Amino acid sequence: MKFEAIQHIPMSQQAHGIDPNHVVFRLRAGRDDLKHCTLFYADRACRLTPVIFSSVEMQVAAQDEWFDYFQVILESPYKRICYYFELDDGTQKLLYYGDFFTDHRVDDRSKYYQLPFNHPADIAAPPAWAQDAVVYNIFPDSFATSHRFISGKPSEKEWNGQITHGKLGGNLRGVIENLDYIQELGATCIYLNPIFAAGEYHKYDLLDYHHIDPCFGTDEEFRQLVNDCHARGMRVIIDGVFNHVGWNFFAFDDVVRNGETSKYKNWFYHLQFPVERPENPETYPTYECFGYERMMPKTNTCNPEVQNYFCEVGRYWVREFDIDGWRLDVASEINDGFWRAFRQAVKEEKPECILIGEVWETAQHWLNGDIFDSTMNYDFRKHCRRFFAEQSIDAAEFDARVSNMRMRYKLPVLYAQLNLLDSHDVSRFYSLCEKDPARMQLAVLFQMTFTGIPSVFYGDERGIYGLLEAEYRHEMTWSQEPPALADFYKKAMHLRTEHPALCRGDYHTIEAGKKKGLYGYERADEKEKITVFLNNQITSADLPIMKGEILWQQGYEAESNYLAPMGFAIFVQGV
Repeated sequence: MKFEAIQHIPMSQQAHGIDPNHVVFRLRAGRDDLKHCTLFYADRACRLTPVIFSSVEMQVAAQDEWFDYFQVILESPYKRICYYFELDDGTQKLLYYGDFFTDHRVDDRSKYYQLPFNHPADIAAPPAWAQDAVVYNIFPDSFATSHRFISGKPSEKEWNGQITHGKLGGNLRGVIENLDYIQELGATCIYLNPIFAAGEYHKYDLLDYHHIDPCFGTDEEFRQLVNDCHARGMRVIIDGVFNHVGWNFFAFDDVVRNGETSKYKNWFYHLQFPVERPENPETYPTYECFGYERMMPKTNTCNPEVQNYFCEVGRYWVREFDIDGWRLDVASEINDGFWRAFRQAVKEEKPECILIGEVWETAQHWLNGDIFDSTMNYDFRKHCRRFFAEQSIDAAEFDARVSNMRMRYKLPVLYAQLNLLDSHDVSRFYSLCEKDPARMQLAVLFQMTFTGIPSVFYGDERGIYGLLEAEYRHEMTWSQEPPALADFYKKAMHLRTEHPALCRGDYHTIEAGKKKGLYGYERADEKEKITVFLNNQITSADLPIMKGEILWQQGYEAESNYLAPMGFAIFVQGV
């Protein structure tokens, strides 16, 4: 038995309630080491001593390169649970509890692992609508000026004595007039990068958190956008930039003008007086910023005044405009206390409002149910890049990576992770695929059939490419004939929305060979099972004999179970 591989962490992603009557238990073991893993559980408040244990067999829910992840979703009559594991490698059986191995039980129930109370307030519960969503991410300046049109022209507007800039002519009217396009594509939710009054075209250097940037339109146009989306059954998520402000934001401007006498001096970090705005972009500023970007001073979100200001901003756009969510910029650089207060404020206005943090790294810390409902899953992009775009890892390594990714989160938030192939901050995935439609299609199909919320960056469906910022924020290609990729996106996105098993079903790997590109997996709920095979290699592959009907295929020969290079096949059957 590989003792060093075995791990269980109570009160974590390895032991958590998903509703008042169901608890997920997981145990990590060495890959292919254990023949059986059994959970023994009891009422920790039982009046009898010793307590009476029941048992349930656990199953391998995922494997990565080194580990098996055993899991069971326990329907428990107990709110307070003590538990242990019986491990069997075929030659010996041992009990595992209290982080120790033993061959016997004890009478003292406190020695076992504990779930002290499955409290509803501690359950991570993203909004129910989120796991069924397909998101279309719009960079407003680059999307549209009007119906199927973007001007490509820069603009300047005045806002309270400051100049705001647009670069390509996109605005809210352009989004409103193209909602039919977005909905027909298959999206059920739009996420807008920043739209509040700010100096630069990207709008991450905020001037005013309570109004739409005049380059993009008016507050009433935004209200119309939200209302029109809701009338179509679509949701609206907007960008919240609270880690930093623009250097002409009223509070920072007051600090520059009044120095140490400014009542806002504690709204910012590490000020050195006098505070100056350096003209040279290469000069390091004498205050904390976003990175070293001199035009974006970092806010002191530990300050109760700052916290209250931004919490009211969070409430305002939910209360007054009925938005459905916030995507939260640079979320990992802001203190937890701020985010907990922001969550409480927003959820008091609208409990079903989703909070999505921009966290590029592993995000367990923020996904325990008391901070965010979801994070931007850049790991998803990273693994897809290696497998589909670069083809630098095989199916076995790809599966290991996505399996590890699945097991690091509590089950409810796993279904709410925002799975993206690209965004306004990274190169277009189509460029990483060297503009090869076949590789792009397989990646998109995986995105639409994997666990979590798919997020499509505007124009991906039209083959926009680019490695540098000026390229990947390219204006929408309305004037060009849409490529075949657009039809593929539309079919893949509708496939997701038409089959609940792809949104809410379990995930199980069935094929992931070493030194091979054939990857197969199942998504299953109580009504149907969908099986997907992606042949990400330049050679053909033989598939097992499949039951059910073919839902969608490209390069599949049913009579011979032959799947062509870079082909795919999707099967569906009732459960």
